[in-house]
Amino acid sequence: MREQSGRSLIEIIGVLAISAIMISGTYAIYHSTNEKQKRLIASSELQDIATKTKTLLEYSGYQNVSVDFLIEKGVLKNEKAPAGKDGWSVTSSIDGTEFSINLIGLNFEECAYFTTKKLDWVTHISVNGLDSADSSYCLKTGDNTISFFAQ
Repeated sequence: MREQSGRSLIEIIGVLAISAIMISGTYAIYHSTNEKQKRLIASSELQDIATKTKTLLEYSGYQNVSVDFLIEKGVLKNEKAPAGKDGWSVTSSIDGTEFSINLIGLNFEECAYFTTKKLDWVTHISVNGLDSADSSYCLKTGDNTISFFAQ
């Protein structure tokens, strides 16, 4: 009688289970890092848009500001939103003293990030129509709107 060398079914299942755990952990770390990177890039893009918009509008006043206007003037390359859904907007106040960058369709994590991160160029923030930079106003449903106001 000869001895068989090889792995039992239990050992193979154990190796597969350990591999699955390692792969899911790696995916979770990758996903988390990727989301953080996207938020940092969005913050940088928002600051760039605000700075260029301020410079542009110091000469013409804060009247009739829009995404199309900023594309026309070369401030934006396209209509793609820095974060959230593409239906975002840039608007000016009635008295022409400030403008806002309005992001829509943010998920809860994005909303909480932008409400807790201190952005130098922002004078105040509106979360889902409420004037506050409090992340408790962020909806868990993932359809949040944030307006960043700058002067």
